Parts: sequence; C-alpha cells; structure tokens
Amino acid sequence: MKNVLAVILGGGQGTRLYPLTKFRAKPAVPVGGNFRLIDIPISNCLHSNIRKIFVLTQFNTVSLHRHITGTYKFDGFSKGFLQILAAQQTIENKNWYQGTADAVRKNLDYFRHLHADYVAILSGDQLYRIDLREFIDYHRQKGADITIASKPIPKEDAHGFGILKIDENRKIVDFVEKPKKVEDLDHLYHPADYIGENVDKNVIASMGIYIFNKSVLLDVLQRNDDEDFGKQVIPASIKTHKVYSYIFDGYWEDIGTVKSFFEANLDFASTVPKFNFYDEYNPIYTHARFLPGSKIRNCCIDHALISDGSILEGSKISYSIVGLRSIIKEGSTLDRVVVMGADFYGDAKTVDTSKMGIGKNCFIRNAILDKNVKIGDNCVIDYRGDPNVVRDGGFYHIIDGIVVIPKNGEIPPNTKIE
Repeated sequence: MKNVLAVILGGGQGTRLYPLTKFRAKPAVPVGGNFRLIDIPISNCLHSNIRKIFVLTQFNTVSLHRHITGTYKFDGFSKGFLQILAAQQTIENKNWYQGTADAVRKNLDYFRHLHADYVAILSGDQLYRIDLREFIDYHRQKGADITIASKPIPKEDAHGFGILKIDENRKIVDFVEKPKKVEDLDHLYHPADYIGENVDKNVIASMGIYIFNKSVLLDVLQRNDDEDFGKQVIPASIKTHKVYSYIFDGYWEDIGTVKSFFEANLDFASTVPKFNFYDEYNPIYTHARFLPGSKIRNCCIDHALISDGSILEGSKISYSIVGLRSIIKEGSTLDRVVVMGADFYGDAKTVDTSKMGIGKNCFIRNAILDKNVKIGDNCVIDYRGDPNVVRDGGFYHIIDGIVVIPKNGEIPPNTKIE
C-alpha cells in the first residue's frame, strides 16, 4: 500500500466525553486497560501495510503527542513515517482548525507532493477493526472518486449519524447529516437485499471514514471553504463526483459519550467481547511499559480485565476493567467500574501504596475512575438516581447515571456519593 496516505483526525475537543477530556485530547483517553483510543486507527493502518500516516491534533495535545512519539517508530529503510501535524499559525492562516475538512485543508501542502494516489481519512476516537486493503480495493473496483465506510443501523439511532441513500450499485445518491426527526428518514430506507438480512437495520450510517482519490481531495478542498466533511463536503460531492458506500459489517463503536465509552469498556470483560484484543495476528499496538505481572491476594474476581502492574488485596471485583498499576485494598468491592490505573507507583524504592488507588472497605458501582485517582477508606460511590441528571460535584461528576472521578482526583475517607 505504498500509494496510500492515511490522515487520522485527532483534533476534536471531545466535549461530550468531558471530564475524561479535561486534561487530554479525546484520542489519548485510555481504553481497555492498556491502550489509548489513538492506538486503534494506527494499528488498523499498520496491519493494512499503510506506512505513511499523519495525525492531526489541536486540543490538550501533550499526552497524545508523548504517547505517539514514544510508541511508534519506523526504521530508516521502510520509507514510512508517523508524523504529528498540530494546529499552528502561519502567514496564510492564523486560525485553529474549524472542522474536519478545514483541518485537512490547512495541511494540504504536506500531502500535495507525497507519492500517493489515495488518501484514507480516519477518525482518531472510534473502536473498530477494518482491513483498509479491502476498503481501498473496493474503491478501485468501483472506479470511485470518494468511498465512505458505512454501517446499517436501526432507524432509532439515526439522529446521531450522517445517513446515506444508495442505489443498487451502492452509489450514494443522497446524504442527510444527523436527521432530527424520524420522518426525515422516510426517503432513506433501504430494501434488505441492499444491506443484508437484518431488516431492523434499514438505514445506513456513515462511519466518518473516507477514501479519496488524492486529486479529488485536493480539488474539493481547494474549490471552497467548507469546514466539515459530513455536513458539507460529502453532501456537495455527491452531486459532482462518483461517491460510493462501502458496507462494513463488523463491530464499530463511535465512543462519543461517557455512556458509550463506559459500556464499550465493560464489554471487554465479557466472556466473548464485541471487540477482540486477543488477536495474536493483528494485535493493537501501544506503548511498551515493561511492567510486572499483577499481584493478587485473597480476591474474588468475576468477569474482569486486570492490567499489568496492579496490586489487588482482599477485594471483590466484578464486570470491571482494572487499568495499569491499579491499587485496590482489602475489603473493597467494585461492580461495573472502569479503573484507568496510574502513571506511577509513588515511592520507587518501597512501592508505598498507602496513598494510592482505592482504599480499604470501599463500595464502588457504575463509575469511571480516571488516571491517578485516590479513594480514601470507607467510601461509597453508588449513584442510583435519575440517569438524566447531570451533576458537577466539584471533585466528581454524574453523567448518564455514571459517576466520573476526573484525572488526579482525590476522594476523602468516608465520602458517600449516592
């Protein structure tokens, strides 16, 4: 795939995922115990033998840049690269990225002279495995100018996506970005034989993943000032170019909200998770940390994922994710909890855990504990109220019925969040 360039969009502010994005870019949010969201699209590129990769960044970029530069290195003989293009002021333009298309437009000078016939535009904050080689082969076979990866979904979910209308050859003939009413979908329904046997999923949603002929991308972005691919560039291009739909039938999750992030993580601990991290031929790459195995003493653990370097003592853990270097002390119970772990152990010589992690005799349910969170002894975190309530408690947040403790947060002993 030497003639393919990948551009990963990692510059969004991620406001719907706040407070997990308070101190970091959305693609830098930890996922699945060991990984970060940005590892997903980069790994998809590497497994598809795409070695020319740009990552476009803008908000809270420090941890994202540190992770990428410390993880992905190419040898001098591959002619591959993974380069970060952060938003910057130039003589021509002093504005930040105004949208997905604007972000790519502001970096066209970096793409223009590269040897590439095709440009894959990928999201930096989705959970999926896709063989980009098959996607690009399909694009070639159709003789397409633009191809959009798309997925059949129930009509009830359509309001959150760009919805496509295709003909019998899967050429896109109409596109509606995030329709507000179900009635707006009437002309976008598809017969089951267009998209598969599941008639309950009879509208087709854009996954926000695109293949462009490079010449077409340069043309459409230089002819106007459209800022967003989904809202402007794609609908306009349908009228002037050959735009096709590539139907993807695998697992795909747009982790755009606290609830979707929470549920996707908990699924990793299920018996057969929807997203498979256990593929030895196509692993998800991430930063090598050289941590010891987890130390577990007198614990009861059911349907949980325990990451490297953790120390668990006398605790009960069920349907939870326990991240790197997590400390959970005796008498504590976790049920449906995402613990992101820690960046350090504290005292490097003694591994003093007295002021780290989750204290003794705590009860925590339906919660996300971000990196380096400290929970004092005898705390209860178990909100069972109205899931539609949004509460900012200062050192905690309640969103979608889930209690979120932000990064570096500290909960005093005997605190109750109910």
